[in-house]
Amino acid sequence: MKDLFKSSRFKLIVSIIALLLVGMFICAANGHGETAQSGIVGTIFTPAHWVASKISDGIDHISESAKGNAEYDAKIDSLQKQLGELQNQLADYNNLKAQNDLYKDALGLKEEHKDFKFAEASVIGRDSANPYCSFTVSKGTLNGVKDGAAVLYGKYLIGVIKKAYPTYSVVNTILDPDFSVSAYDISTNELSFVSGDASLAKQGVCKFENLSSSSKISYGSIIATAGISKKMPKGIIIGTVKDINNDDTDISSYAAVEPGTDIEKVTSVLILTSYSESEGK
Repeated sequence: MKDLFKSSRFKLIVSIIALLLVGMFICAANGHGETAQSGIVGTIFTPAHWVASKISDGIDHISESAKGNAEYDAKIDSLQKQLGELQNQLADYNNLKAQNDLYKDALGLKEEHKDFKFAEASVIGRDSANPYCSFTVSKGTLNGVKDGAAVLYGKYLIGVIKKAYPTYSVVNTILDPDFSVSAYDISTNELSFVSGDASLAKQGVCKFENLSSSSKISYGSIIATAGISKKMPKGIIIGTVKDINNDDTDISSYAAVEPGTDIEKVTSVLILTSYSESEGK
């Protein structure tokens, strides 16, 4: 529509209308007498029907252009609406796929540990100021959730319940320095513990600490919970070894462990509400 008002045809029509108005004012000022001025005016404005016809044609063209632009805008609106609907369908599909993957992994875990009981929860909030990806979930003590309970995405441990309230709970992730759990390498059976680390959290990894100089842990090793504490059963995968480094604070080394899933993108979780105590030994 903006291009229509800038077109030469539109400007010509406006100019002709302005000229006609000036002529009308001059004729009115001179009355009906045939003076030199009125003769000139008459000469200029004699083809009035022709001018009026052209103005009418121009207005019709403007109307048709406006109609064309309106139809074009309507088509754009329709396409944008269809695009929005397709994007919503894609988002729904991705959510269903993620949920299906979650259930599939959880089912495999349940088959391995038949005594495990879970409460499924949605992520309902994230602390943007927390550098360790802390989040809030939709289940609490009314659903059997307790402080310290394991929080999983599928078969992977991603954190523990920091504080359970009646209808919601706050989760500390495995990247948080306050997190610590006994762990082992499932290939070599080397035992130590995994904790969060402020500097490593920036890289999205946690720390398998106090490795001996003779450690056989290597890149790609799978680290799982050792189950020494009664709060955490044995065999829940924490992640895989991404790198081996020397610890700056002592003579030991540590493995940087990458979580089994991208914690920042998790939208639903499983909270371990109960299990056989023999699983924690």
